[in-house]
Amino acid sequence: MDIVILGSGNVATHFAQNFHHQGHKIKQIFSRQKANAQALAFAVDANSISAISEMQRDADLYVIAISDQAISSLIVDFPADVSGIVVHCSGATEMDVLHQFKHYGVIYPPQSISKNEDSDFSQIPFCIEGNTPTTQDSLLTLIHTIAPKSFACSTSQRLAIHVASVFANNFTNALFQISYELLQKHDLPFDLVRPIILETAKKVQTKIPKEVQTGPAVRNDKITIKKHLNFIREQDDWKQIYQLLSQEIVKRKS
Repeated sequence: MDIVILGSGNVATHFAQNFHHQGHKIKQIFSRQKANAQALAFAVDANSISAISEMQRDADLYVIAISDQAISSLIVDFPADVSGIVVHCSGATEMDVLHQFKHYGVIYPPQSISKNEDSDFSQIPFCIEGNTPTTQDSLLTLIHTIAPKSFACSTSQRLAIHVASVFANNFTNALFQISYELLQKHDLPFDLVRPIILETAKKVQTKIPKEVQTGPAVRNDKITIKKHLNFIREQDDWKQIYQLLSQEIVKRKS
């Protein structure tokens, strides 16, 4: 396929590289920051553009890989007469934000993607939506060339995956930071809890999280819980988080 990538950040970079490696032709890279467009375009043998007016109209696919907040403002200037499929990559943005186009959809990777970190697309179950069955089938056929675990889903299913990903990734990372700060406060390295983090992550790859839950809350160990809350008594936010999560664990132990 001939593909235009709109964006030059984390997701755009990985899409461009993966499509390029699988033999698809990246025709153009768009970024309002010309240097960023040039850098990514050079890496995938594409042309760089910094104005939407320079975008070619006859590509097979246009991938809008920018922040959620920027999607609406970008498509205001987007030519409506493009012949290919226009997609965005957001988990929380409705597909119909692209309704001005004849063929449109979503390619959403439920994964934390960083430009300078390897990301194995073959292991990521991309969520695919299309405004018609034909468009959706075309997107699935394309994305399977770089992400074979991809599947069709509805807008509500995609939002559910996005929310679940926030709980599983963003919120747990915030808890890791609390652990880091607590240990640092007592002159202890974060390395001490890295093994238990890894062990928990390994367990939930094959089991339901509830089945492998451990700790004082699941044992209804009120004495230990009280000691813990007293130990962090000067951190009101931490105490609230500890209490709320302990209550959630208790509710699910039966």
